[in-house]
Amino acid sequence: MSITTGDFRSKITASTLLEKKQRNELITCLTAYDYASARLVDEAGIDMILVGDSLAMVMLGYENTLPVTMQEMLHHTRAVHRGVKHAFLIADMPFASYHVSQREALRNATRFVRRPRMPISLSPSRPCCRIRSAPFKSQRPRWRI
Repeated sequence: MSITTGDFRSKITASTLLEKKQRNELITCLTAYDYASARLVDEAGIDMILVGDSLAMVMLGYENTLPVTMQEMLHHTRAVHRGVKHAFLIADMPFASYHVSQREALRNATRFVRRPRMPISLSPSRPCCRIRSAPFKSQRPRWRI
């Protein structure tokens, strides 16, 4: 007996999302903090999965999002990444991981895109810096701040 789990879907990319936007199609996004919930969300056909810094309160019991660390965000992001086959994965960088300096922002952003290679989300209360990736000859992301 075989159970279909949605493996017929192709990987959602930034281009896929842009095409859906241009066709005025709804884009779905849910939050996941661990492998099991990531698998369920992915198999449900959700377009994007966010590993939000809200995991500080939901999973770690903090009173707010401020105490969550880079290590904690990376730990949960890697677990979610292992559970995702199709959805576009996004992770929040925690508070103060990009506020100190542009150099520190770049260093921390690189930790997310190195393993797993994925987009990141900054949630500043005010604009503090810009990080953009652009491919270059070695096919690795180049970061501009």
